[in-house]
Amino acid sequence: MAHPKSKISKQRKRTRRTHKVETIGQIDTCSVTGETHLRHRAYMHEGAMYYKGKVLIAAAEDED
Repeated sequence: MAHPKSKISKQRKRTRRTHKVETIGQIDTCSVTGETHLRHRAYMHEGAMYYKGKVLIAAAEDED
């Protein structure tokens, strides 16, 4: 059986399949807590979860 020629160029196919993760510009410092974190991700600081400088989940208080 004959093998059909590729209709998409090899360069377009390879660039579509490669997923380069560039961390430059993806790490940010929070202005409220001063914690470094990945952008567009929630992060933990002193038991509380923060996102965009706001508390999503407050820190759990220990009962003694």
